[in-house]
Amino acid sequence: MSLRNLLHPSQPDYLGYVYAAVVAAGGVTGYAKAGSVPSLAMGLLFGGVLGLGAYMVSQDRGNVLLSTIASGVLTGVMGSRFLKTGAFMPAGMVASLRCVRLVRNDELYRD
Repeated sequence: MSLRNLLHPSQPDYLGYVYAAVVAAGGVTGYAKAGSVPSLAMGLLFGGVLGLGAYMVSQDRGNVLLSTIASGVLTGVMGSRFLKTGAFMPAGMVASLRCVRLVRNDELYRD
């Protein structure tokens, strides 16, 4: 299956599900590496909310509000962390993924 087919409006929101999984995995990784309970909690919380948002978008392509708000909040937090530390992982990566997600949400909302 090509990337174009994966992103076609008739398909589930695969990009949203991947984004949610990456965020949740980041929280688990933060806990495993540094013992950070806040990373685990926030990763699982935001990953779950983003997964729910991806499900909602899969059901109705125009229903991007939850996904947009959750990823916007996450970008604000991770973007400020990236600016403070200058380290790309994990904050810069999450902020970069958010930019991709924002473009996708805009496409879905306009269709």
